[in-house]
Amino acid sequence: MARAPLSVLPCPILRAMFRLPIREGVSLGLMEERHAEAIYAVIDRNRDRLRKWLPWVDKSTNSDYTRQFIHGALEQFARNDGFSAAIWVRDQVAGGIGFHNVNWLNRNVEMGYWVSSDFEGQGIVTDACRAMVNYAFEEWELNRVEIRCATGNGRSAAVARRLGFTLEGTLREGQLLNGKYHDLFVFGMLGREWPKLETAP
Repeated sequence: MARAPLSVLPCPILRAMFRLPIREGVSLGLMEERHAEAIYAVIDRNRDRLRKWLPWVDKSTNSDYTRQFIHGALEQFARNDGFSAAIWVRDQVAGGIGFHNVNWLNRNVEMGYWVSSDFEGQGIVTDACRAMVNYAFEEWELNRVEIRCATGNGRSAAVARRLGFTLEGTLREGQLLNGKYHDLFVFGMLGREWPKLETAP
């Protein structure tokens, strides 16, 4: 598998991503095992609404599972294969965001995100996604970022649309959730499109 050039290997990103401010009082930071209890508590409080769209929620039954996930995510990061970050509002965990495995050969990646109900409707996820897309295109020099979400998940789809992603198609029954297959929207953004959107009025 092709890898990123030396200039974008994980160590510089780790330093930058330790706490990346994205707006007043809101930042992104790599998930660390010491955050497991806090992250699990947010997931547990939001379990009913998150499990509707996220297949991993039912497996997350205690902080040990969250700690194992974070450990795996840090190994993924060390392989230069994506990473998971917590969304922080001051000193509170507000949600999570991350890149799935990076396809270095074709220079593309899929992004996923979730947020606590306490912080919905404040534009926090949109700002977090914008920061992540900037990283994908500017630091990793990728060509494409994807967002996939169930067609019934209106809030997630709205984030992609606000950021100017193109709805490219629907994967029929592309995700199994709670014993039922759901169609998936596939949204895409290309690196050459992103600067034009950022500078558009």
